[in-house]
Amino acid sequence: MKRIPLSLGLLCVVVLLAFGLTSCQPAGEPAANTAPPVVRETPPDVAGITAELTRMENDFPRVVKEHDVENVRTVVAEDYVGIVPDGSLTNREQDIKDMQEGNLTAETWEVTDLKVQVLDNDAAVVSGRSIVKGGKVRMNPEGKWMDISGQYRFIDTFARRNGAWKLVASVTVRVEHPGPSASPTPKASPAVIEEKVPAKATPAATKAVPSPPAPKTTP
Repeated sequence: MKRIPLSLGLLCVVVLLAFGLTSCQPAGEPAANTAPPVVRETPPDVAGITAELTRMENDFPRVVKEHDVENVRTVVAEDYVGIVPDGSLTNREQDIKDMQEGNLTAETWEVTDLKVQVLDNDAAVVSGRSIVKGGKVRMNPEGKWMDISGQYRFIDTFARRNGAWKLVASVTVRVEHPGPSASPTPKASPAVIEEKVPAKATPAATKAVPSPPAPKTTP
């Protein structure tokens, strides 16, 4: 008969302990096995990003014509790396220096066949074609001018940093057998360069623009 009260007493102790442990759980805290909430990223504004990067690319002929060094400082990322047609590398510091010294010019410079591929909210790739007429680049340290007229394909990689789009990488290759433009839209920039070779020319700093092409070999 004494076992009944003892068992009942032990049961009460267990219940009280369980209640006490439960009540010790701080209010508002999730249980240990609760999965963290899933954070869904806002879909990128493809139309808006495409329009902005298209505007930046189409502004390139004006940048070259007006020797706009400040545009280079604004658009090109500090860790930018570019590959020019002869296979050599360029960077932001070199592009700014070339822009200031004026090492590239052209009678006309057209940007066309632009295609923007939006990767996410903060990354995008732009491909296009440059058609250069009367283009010349000054060779340093020799100081001689070389003709770079022709067509070039380029791929620019952009990243949005602190709310602003920056050019972080670029590759440009010469088109040896150019054909007609692949697509008429987005249309080429209306700000096409129309000037003769000045005393000081300008490099294409917002992307890896044509360097002197490799000499062609005859069969």
